[in-house]
Amino acid sequence: MNCVSIEYPEARILAKQLDETIKSRRIESYNLKDYEKLIRIGFINKNLDDFNQLLDRSIEGAGSSGNTIRVKLDGGMNLILAPEYGGVVLYHSNGEEARHHLRVDFASGESLTVRLTSMGLVYAARDEQLPGLYMYKRDYLGAPNPLDLTEEQFRKLVTSQRTQLKPLLVGKDAVVTGLSNSAFQDIIWRAGIHPHRKASELTPTQAYALYPAMRGLVEERLHLGGKDEFVDLFGKQGGYTPKMGPSMKDAECPRCGVKVEKMAHGGGQVYYCPGCQK
Repeated sequence: MNCVSIEYPEARILAKQLDETIKSRRIESYNLKDYEKLIRIGFINKNLDDFNQLLDRSIEGAGSSGNTIRVKLDGGMNLILAPEYGGVVLYHSNGEEARHHLRVDFASGESLTVRLTSMGLVYAARDEQLPGLYMYKRDYLGAPNPLDLTEEQFRKLVTSQRTQLKPLLVGKDAVVTGLSNSAFQDIIWRAGIHPHRKASELTPTQAYALYPAMRGLVEERLHLGGKDEFVDLFGKQGGYTPKMGPSMKDAECPRCGVKVEKMAHGGGQVYYCPGCQK
């Protein structure tokens, strides 16, 4: 099974499915596997007994902000899931086994499995502990989600900066939360903007194209069930194929036909079209 980073659209898809599927379920037991490395790098509770606080609690609902999913339980308890750099969250109606770091078993016979394939978070936390969790603080208490800003608000935040666009759209200082390099490449391709372009240097046409490009990307990924390497709660593969990215190596731009190029940019690799991104 292919795994892919969980960005804002995919986290929102999973949270909605969780809310509709496991709400009111009571947790009967849990199982943790292969957690030693996760403990060392802070991706799971250092004290695994914290997960005992999930037992005999009922799910009140699930939601997301940025890359982070919050499963809220009664009694002020939470299960925080943030498989942002790779992970799989699956629902099992028949108790079937799946590779996991955490499996939660419900009294009704179903189960939920969570497996991280790269950096992320699987954490049991009480309400008062949430502001101390980096990913929760970043995604719930930091910058707004991409769909929560109006076009005017977004344009003012971006064009007032002198930095390049990537750190404004991706990372801890971004003006929105929940987007990564994959989204960035498609957004600037849609808007016809070169990766090295500074926000303060955008032409009026580019400045006005950026917000619709971001919103259009997010809405399309939501509509199509996420990126094509993403699998949802029920194992269904997403239907959105990125327009720019590693799959475009040696390929031609789908818009203008010019050969796609790759550059090192902002701590990663960016694919772009030199023909229509200026």
